[in-house]
Amino acid sequence: MSLLHPVILSGGSGTRLWPLSREHYPKQLLRLLGDGTLLQQTVTRLHGLPEVAPPVLVCNEEHRFLVGEQVRETGTAAATIILEPEGRNTCPAATLAALLLREQRDPLLLIMPADHVIRDVGAFHRAVTAALPLAREGSLVTFGILPKAPSTGYGYIRRGQGNAVAEFVEKPDAATAQRYLDSGDYLWNSGMFLMRASVWLEELERHAPDILEHCRAACAGGRRDGEFFRVDAQAFRRCRSDSIDYAVMEKTTRAAVVPLDAGWSDVGAWSTLWEVSPQDAAGNVAQGDVCLHGVRDTLVLAQHRLVAAVGVKDLIVIETADAVLVMHRDAAQDVKHVVETLKKQKRGEHITHRRVYRPWGWYEGVDAGDRFQVKRLMVKPGAALSLQMHHHRAEHWVVVKGTARVTRGDEVFMLTENQSTFIPIGARHRLENPGTIPLELVEVQSGSYLGEDDIVRFEDRYNRTT
Repeated sequence: MSLLHPVILSGGSGTRLWPLSREHYPKQLLRLLGDGTLLQQTVTRLHGLPEVAPPVLVCNEEHRFLVGEQVRETGTAAATIILEPEGRNTCPAATLAALLLREQRDPLLLIMPADHVIRDVGAFHRAVTAALPLAREGSLVTFGILPKAPSTGYGYIRRGQGNAVAEFVEKPDAATAQRYLDSGDYLWNSGMFLMRASVWLEELERHAPDILEHCRAACAGGRRDGEFFRVDAQAFRRCRSDSIDYAVMEKTTRAAVVPLDAGWSDVGAWSTLWEVSPQDAAGNVAQGDVCLHGVRDTLVLAQHRLVAAVGVKDLIVIETADAVLVMHRDAAQDVKHVVETLKKQKRGEHITHRRVYRPWGWYEGVDAGDRFQVKRLMVKPGAALSLQMHHHRAEHWVVVKGTARVTRGDEVFMLTENQSTFIPIGARHRLENPGTIPLELVEVQSGSYLGEDDIVRFEDRYNRTT
């Protein structure tokens, strides 16, 4: 019997959950609801399924260390983390996984987005179990969500006889959605699938052979880098972007659907998070340091300071270190326009948070001015920054917690709390944490150019070149 190989797609950017979700820290890496991040909940949801292999993850190269660390925190070892140089939607991502896994006795692939919420894990397991015979017999199985409301935000699946799919339907208007709900013949399209690798590749060859060709070339030219598999970037960039639904499922005669009633949500917008979160008696959802008076049916999320609201209703208020979003709940789908404006203005708030994560820890901007900036750094126990130099800036480090091992030119020395050192422009240097507690320090940079791209790396234990 073939093992069940979970394939977790973690390539989304989640722009409709800005300002919490950013390009370099998207929504699947956030703790929004329940224990763990959405990605971690997707991984732990697999526990208890029979005959399950370690999951394969597909993510953007920019997120590789964050994804790897979050998976390890669940106590699960990923089989492989496939790195995409650029996002190409779900069809190429699933195809990369199928190509890498196809030699393992034609495995069954359970394809799941990393950013969904499923409250009833037992119901999810029962649906997967019900779908297994269909997939083993050669069907491409999708999971259809029993609709709870006439939603206009989801695509629909019209059911045929038994588990047959009659048709896939685009997102409807409100009147059509109500008619779908009343008929009882329609399910929400969940974007989760179960299929044999060979069947998927056969149907892709039939309906989207160009995608298969480019993915084959990307895998053939790829290489392993520890737990990561790096596809050939040039070959993969030639692949067009398309979803599993558009490329294959809407065209194949082998589609089947299994209903799923498990408290599912794709958490696609702030209004959705309000809907699925526990609410107080006034219909409010509050996270963080929040004070409400006379407020109804409102979501307030505060990360860094007190947020107070008085006498308002039907609002979304999201506070982060560098941005605040205020909007009516009915406008939740329009956040993407803010992100588009930030891109046009060449601002950085849609890309990163003030705290930027690295494989060795994180850094956070504190202050900046003409020819200087101040950062906080945290280096994890046993971690190290690369051996590097800067052409345009000098650095002054002050240790506030823990122990630092510093390489500066030919010198190697230790610093402890309240001690400091200076790194001149052009000096080779490295910062390491040899201790068992996090190393925290303040870094003052000064010079004519302070951009993160002013780094020349000589050695890096994480195999980074940029």
